[in-house]
Order: sequence, then C-alpha cells, then structure tokens
Amino acid sequence: MKLLVTGLTGKVGSNFLPEFLTTEKFSGWSLRAVCNNRIIDHAAVEIVRGSLSDTDAVHAAMDGVTHVLHMAAVKESPDLAIDVGVKGMFNLLEAFRTSKTARQFVLIGGDCSVGHIFHRYDAPITEKSARRAYPGCYALTKVIEEVMLEQYRIQYGINACCLRAPWIMEKDDFKHVLSFRDQFGGPAWREFLAEEEIDRLAAAGAVPLLRDVTGASLKRNFIHVSDLVSAILLALDNPAANSDLFNVAMDIPVDYACVATQLSASHGLPVVTIPTPYHSNWLDNTKARMLLGWRPAVDLKRLIERAWSYVRAPDDPRLVWYPG
Repeated sequence: MKLLVTGLTGKVGSNFLPEFLTTEKFSGWSLRAVCNNRIIDHAAVEIVRGSLSDTDAVHAAMDGVTHVLHMAAVKESPDLAIDVGVKGMFNLLEAFRTSKTARQFVLIGGDCSVGHIFHRYDAPITEKSARRAYPGCYALTKVIEEVMLEQYRIQYGINACCLRAPWIMEKDDFKHVLSFRDQFGGPAWREFLAEEEIDRLAAAGAVPLLRDVTGASLKRNFIHVSDLVSAILLALDNPAANSDLFNVAMDIPVDYACVATQLSASHGLPVVTIPTPYHSNWLDNTKARMLLGWRPAVDLKRLIERAWSYVRAPDDPRLVWYPG
C-alpha cells in the first residue's frame, strides 16, 4: 500500500506522521507527500515537489498510490485558496479516478462548511444538515471540496470519505484562543472592545465568557489534534468509511461558561462577559462513533489542562500555521 498525503508539514500532518509510522495496521505501507512551500525531511517519507494546482505534478505524485489523505488547506488568501481548495482538489480527484491502483480518498474537511458559529441551526448539525458557508474564500473552498468529493462518488463511484472537523487544538492553542494578549484565531476582540479595555483585560489575565445572539453562553465545537489523528487512522482502509461523510468533534461543544467556571476555580482568573452576534451549534459526532467506532479522548477538562500545563521548549516556537 502507498499513501499520498497533502499537508503533511502542517499541524495535523506533523501529529499524524509519528502515529501512522508506529501503528501496526500500516506496517509495510509506504508514504509519499506532495510539498510545495514547506518540505519535510524524514527518511520514511518520499517527497514530490510541486503545487497541487499543477496537473502534471499531481498525476506524477499519484503514480502507484493506493490511498490519498488530503489535508492541505489555505485560509483567507484567495489565489492560494483556489489553487489548493478548487484546482488542487480537482486535480487530485481526476488523478485518483483515472488511476489503476487507487483504492480510497480521504478528505479532511472543516465545520466552516456548515458555518460553525455564523449560522443558526435549530437542531444538532449532522451530516445531512444544509451546508452554509460563512463569508470568505476559505469556507467557500471547504464547501466546494465536500461537494466535489460527493459528486465524484456519484459520477464515478470512487471510494472516498470526508472527516469534517471543527477548530483543531494542540499544545497551548486553547489557552491562546482565550487570551486577550496573544490571541490565536477569533473572534477579534477589537470587534467588541476598545483597545484600552483589551489591554486592561490582558494585564489581568481575564477569561472571556462569550454569549451568543440569544444571551446564553456561546457553545462552539472543537477537537484536539490527537483525536482527529485517531479518526484518520480509523478511517484509512476501513470499509466502514467507504463513500461517506463523518463529523468528528468533541462529544459536546465547548461551553464558554463552563470554561470560565473551570479557569476561575483552578487558576483564580477573572471573568469578563462579552455579548456576540454568534450562534451556539452542536456538531453531532454520532455517525463516526457508531460506524467507525471512534471516540474522542479529550474533553473540555482535558483540553484546558493540556493547554495550561504545556511548557514550550526553546526549540518549540509558537507557530501560526495559516493566516486568518
């Protein structure tokens, strides 16, 4: 078996590689990675240089490949997002469907295809819920990827599945999600607070308790990178994953009120309430639990504990994997 991976140098890829190489199920498999801007140097990985938008490079990379894991993504950089999310996806699928060796295509999708906190859903978001991208090219490309994969299954009968993940956390990411000083991701505090107030809250080490459009505490979906990696390993070469879409997220969404309560109790941090126009949603992972036998191991308590106990070594700088 030969696995072709895109995005191997990113957050998920760098966590996936050591787990894949030490999992008995994949002993004897070979690994090839398509790399463009960042290159991985590992004896177990064959590198193919080139852009996913380059048809010839993608077809060359597919030579002899049995399985594809497509994780490469670009945030709010329109030209690159189209190259990876549209041209790249099309090139990969075309090379896959015309290959004599290809057996399974696995896509890592995102809950931006269902708008995560930007759109209201009156019930838990399942794999049957309507796709509703929020503004921006990244969410649009994630919808296009899901639809393109679905249509290739319909048009050509290929074996392909999508693992739809929410915001992916590792190391001290979650601590920085809640930070007023060195924030990771959104929402941008300046949309709700004056700069002087942000500085004051940062100095106090305050924790934001976000409220949704109804005034209730905001509930948003997350997943720890280790749980996403475990879902990928389960889906690869698994007949139960054939031609399907799976939500993979924590069992229940993160409740910002519970976060505030836990951090106030465990670290004595002050709490500030911030009203927002966002919607609380629940990404239902029942299908992945039932069909794949997947279980997320990191709940809210562990997510907080891991983020606050993580100590960075001098050779472990904090990285922002993509803009936006």
